[in-house]
Amino acid sequence: MTLLTDTRRAETAAPLHDLLAERWSPRSFDPEFVVPDEAVTALMEAARWAPSAANFQPRRFIVARRGSEAFQAVTDALSEGNRPWAPNASLFVVAIALTKDADGKPYRWAEYDAGQAIAHLTVQAHALGLHVHPMGGFDPEAIALSFELPEGAVAVSVNAIGAAAPADLLPERYRSREAAPRTRLPLEELVVVDD
Repeated sequence: MTLLTDTRRAETAAPLHDLLAERWSPRSFDPEFVVPDEAVTALMEAARWAPSAANFQPRRFIVARRGSEAFQAVTDALSEGNRPWAPNASLFVVAIALTKDADGKPYRWAEYDAGQAIAHLTVQAHALGLHVHPMGGFDPEAIALSFELPEGAVAVSVNAIGAAAPADLLPERYRSREAAPRTRLPLEELVVVDD
């Protein structure tokens, strides 16, 4: 069995910090691994200290450990494409954006804030030897119902977290994607103005 964690470094146009260049999102997670409590606290601290527009911090998180009712509720909300592999993760962190204040006024940057928080959590996870696979393939309404989210609270992403496992453990249809080269659009297609 081959573990791909050492061969997934990004090919970049400029040197990046190892935590960024080596970070990737596996689908194959070790179904026996348990993220220690202190690591979960560190992940959530990284999310808490992420930048926030005007420091409103309109983001909240659901932490659901494998084996819990909360974990099952999140699993049930996953899309068909994510259900075969994601439940092997040690835990799910659901990022919630609070899109309105108590008076109903919109927080324009709430989803951006939630994304910033997960980005920081992801880098902290890699520093701890963990992996995160962010997912958009889930039913936000099912999450809202299961966790009785208030009006204006929107699930933005479900993030599977744990220890990477060999691709051989995945159902066959996912194995080639797990081993495929990492790609991104070239900088020339992303940078609009470079004066």
